[in-house]
Parts: sequence; C-alpha cells; structure tokens
Amino acid sequence: MAKLSVPLMLSFAMVVTGCSKSTTESTDKSTTQPSNQTTPAAATAKPAENSEISFMGWGGDSEQAVFQKLTDSYMQKYPTKKVKYTVVPPAEYYQKLDTLIASGKAPDVFYAGEAQFQKLAGSGSLLKMDDLIKSSATFDEKNVWKQGLDRYRYDGKFIGKGNLYGLPKDVGPWAFAYNKALFDKAGVKYPSAKAGEWTWNDMIDAAQKITTQGANGKTDVFGVAGYSLESAVWANGGDYIDYTTGTIKIDEPAFTEALQFVADLKLKYKVAPSPTDEKAQGGYARFVAGKIGMFPMGPWDQPGFWKLPFGWDIAAWPASPKTGKTATWLGSLGFVISGKTKYPEDAFNFASYLSLDPNSQKENYQLGQAVPNLIDMAKGEFLKYDKAPANRQVFLDIIQDYGHPTIAVGSVDTKWLDTFNQEISRVWEGKQTAEVWAKEMKPKLQELYDKGNKK
Repeated sequence: MAKLSVPLMLSFAMVVTGCSKSTTESTDKSTTQPSNQTTPAAATAKPAENSEISFMGWGGDSEQAVFQKLTDSYMQKYPTKKVKYTVVPPAEYYQKLDTLIASGKAPDVFYAGEAQFQKLAGSGSLLKMDDLIKSSATFDEKNVWKQGLDRYRYDGKFIGKGNLYGLPKDVGPWAFAYNKALFDKAGVKYPSAKAGEWTWNDMIDAAQKITTQGANGKTDVFGVAGYSLESAVWANGGDYIDYTTGTIKIDEPAFTEALQFVADLKLKYKVAPSPTDEKAQGGYARFVAGKIGMFPMGPWDQPGFWKLPFGWDIAAWPASPKTGKTATWLGSLGFVISGKTKYPEDAFNFASYLSLDPNSQKENYQLGQAVPNLIDMAKGEFLKYDKAPANRQVFLDIIQDYGHPTIAVGSVDTKWLDTFNQEISRVWEGKQTAEVWAKEMKPKLQELYDKGNKK
C-alpha cells in the first residue's frame, strides 16, 4: 500500500487506500449484473504445463523489491510457471491500464482498488473468482479478513455484495500515532488504545499542553496534525453520502459539527498546523522530526517510524463526546485478474500466492508493509512481533470493529470528491464556517455525483 501520510486538507482524498487512485471517468454499468468473463471451461481449466502470465502494479523501490522477490519465489516453487512483473509509476498506472484493456492486452494479474475496481468489475473486465475458489485446495476463506474480501465483491450495484472479483493485497487500518517523548515532556497521559476511552476533548487538552512556542514566537511543536476528517464525521454519527440512495449528506449537523471540530484544531485551539504551515513543512515531516504530538499512520509507515529517535505507539482514534464512538478508515488494494486471461487458474494461483501465502504474508509484516491478510497469523505472531508499535492490537481492532471503507469505494466517478477536497480549503482557512460551506456545496456536489454515477 502506498504511503498515505498527507496534510490535513488532503487527508480525505487519500486512500486511499487509500490505497488506490480514483478515476474521473465512468464506464460503470451498475444497473445490471456485471458480465461473467469466466466461461464454464475456464472456471474448471487445468493449469497449463508451461505458461507465462503478466503481473502489473505500482509502488516505490521497497515495494517493487518485495514483489519482485515474491514473484521470484513463486517461480522457484512452480518451475514451469513464468511471471513477467511490470511496475508502472503510480500517477500513470490507471491510464496505462485503461490503454492495455482497450487494446486487448490487459495484464493477467494487476492492482485495482476503490472507484477503479468498481468501474472494472461493472464493465466486465475482471474474472469472477468464485468457481476457482471452490476448486482450490489451499484457499481457506474463513482465515481471510472478511473486511478485505468484501472490498472485492460486486453485485452490479454495490461493493460488498455478490461475486468475488479480487483478493486483498492488504487491509490498511489508519491508526492514530503519538510521540511518547512529547507526551512525557508535557506530563500528559498517553491516549488509550481502547476505542471510546479517549475523546475529542481529551485530545484537545493533551494537544494544548504539548503545543509550544519557539524563540521567535512562532509555534515550534504542534499537538496534532493530519487529523482525519473521516474519523471525526463517522465517530460523530455522520457520513459524506448515503450510497444506497445516492444522497450527499454533508449539510447534516453530525457532519458539520465534525468538520468544524477538525477546522478548529487550528482556527480556535491553535494546536494544529495551518494550510500555510503545511506548505512550509508537511505534517509527516514534522512528526518524524519530533515536532508533532499526534499524527495518523498506516502499517506501511512502520519502516520509516522504526528509525525515529523517539518512542512512539498507536492509539484508538478519539471518540466523539456526542456519540461515544470511535471510527477511522480501512484502506485496501486488490489483486484482480483480467477477464480475458488465457490462463485463469494460473493467474488465480499467483494472485492467491501474493495475497495469502503464509511465507509472503510473514515477509510483508516483518518488513513493515502490512497487517497479514491471514487472520491466524495476524492474531498470532504479528501481535507478538518485537518491533513498534507495542499496541499492535489497535490495527486489528480497526479491521474488526470500527474501520470504514474509504469514501471513494462507493463511487465510480469521483469528481464530486475531488471538488469536495478542492473547495474545503475555505473552511480550513476560516473563510467560511462548516455549516455555511456545507449548505452552499451540497447541491453542487450532488449534481456532480448524479452526473457521474447515476445511470
């Protein structure tokens, strides 16, 4: 999963996953069941004696090294199977993929997530995996996070239902990290790892004590940065949209209260960097420099955090005082298979190896790349791993209890989200209150959503 640590005003647009890029071009056929590219013959096909499949992904040098090693290990385990691994720069990935699909040259196995996954599944470009799973002797669905598998189910209208079109590359819990040294210096108790025990008010109190001025009179250390708006909105009982009806909900009190709370961390309480501060030095850079008390992180941030000269750990996201609930987002990226692959079983076996092979999963978590997709490994040796964070259980709590799919997962066309993130700067900068801004923006966002997603 790519690094998602970004400034406050952009935290919503990540994911994410987070973990994948949204498309602004819709080819969704959500009013009908996706066409099944798996013929009966393909579903029961025997692996070719000698075959070569292609695998395409993106990522930095460390991720490329990991997946090249996994690909090589797969070919060593199965000497008659060849895999050609190609890495595309993240910014060019989906454009390249669309071109290959249009020309009939799609890779056999490739990355897809969020809006792009729904687009591909809805257009019939992906292979259904259900029959291949039934015939697999090694796939144990009960030992794979349901929250990960459900991200790759699609029934023609909604993610999370219907046939399975992908296997999780990872499940990415967005956790709440804190600098122990700054808490100790301020004489503040560490935030709780248990959901609901630490509230927004507790966080503000701690952040105010941690925030300090430098010799020049400017804030040198901030209490918090990069606070997730999604976390605040969901914890407060709100949401961006009701995907079952396609209704934008940003003007509802639960949403505007949460939005104003996040904005006020800078505007009112002065404990978070402003947009101008973020341009001078981003929240991630400030945190690793020991200048931020609390900052979000995903499992993929561990390699960088392991090098920090100060102690750190993770906690549950602060709970809304109104609801007593905690929330955050759960990113994911998937391994999917082209509906036109000549080797469906070989492609499925390779995707399964990357997603679920115990050796590959062990290597992934030991390198600090991800939480294991295998439940028994995640609840066993992963929790006992002797590297930070000590509160590794928080990652699992997010997966099991209070993690939400990123907002982009339910959309095919994400122009409304892009516009949301572009225009919300007026709230971050204090030019408009959350309530006034939301009332003005709702009809605009609704129009964009309807235009791009309702057929």
